[in-house]
Amino acid sequence: MADIPSLLTPSDCALLLIDHQAGLAFAVESIDRQTLLNNTAALTRTAVVFGLPIIASTSATKVYSGPLMPAIQKIIPDVQAIDRKSMNVWEDEPARAAVTSSGRKRLLVSGLLTEACVSFAVLSALAEGYDVYVVADACGGLTPTSHDLALRRMEAAGARMTSWIQVLLELQRDWTRHETYDGARSIVETYGGGYGIGLSYARDMIKPPSPVGSPK
Repeated sequence: MADIPSLLTPSDCALLLIDHQAGLAFAVESIDRQTLLNNTAALTRTAVVFGLPIIASTSATKVYSGPLMPAIQKIIPDVQAIDRKSMNVWEDEPARAAVTSSGRKRLLVSGLLTEACVSFAVLSALAEGYDVYVVADACGGLTPTSHDLALRRMEAAGARMTSWIQVLLELQRDWTRHETYDGARSIVETYGGGYGIGLSYARDMIKPPSPVGSPK
């Protein structure tokens, strides 16, 4: 696959998951919570299929927010979330070190809450020269307005807005890329709504023509 600098490739990205915890999800009003969870699960599975380094971080697990949500932890059983005292990943040395040790300068960021922990990490990473993509439909804010304003502030600072399905399709780019085809297709069929339904239908209903003389 051609190396086009403006497009995401599996070899240059890492995924940063920030505070996907039930205690914070309760406060989200910018997106349906189940949709948010499904989008985050799809994004996380995408990172697994394409072999991206995954850094997960949590905050206030014992006093308010709870652990990383089980539906996400189940996808990445070997990833231990780094619990922070600071709201900002960049102001917590173990969490920041986990990001830098990935060796990747292009970050995909998903998390809660958009107005705080997501924004603080993104703005800090941008200031240190990272190329940051905010997976906006895998982030949740307190209100639609405050979520949108936080996205606009990050974008104005240089972050790029994207969605989980764009990340998946951009990493795949060619359906003849066999090593990730089955995994990518499974994610789309599970989480991709009408697009996924269409892929399942095509697989089950559209059959290649039988060779001449073969039984039907």
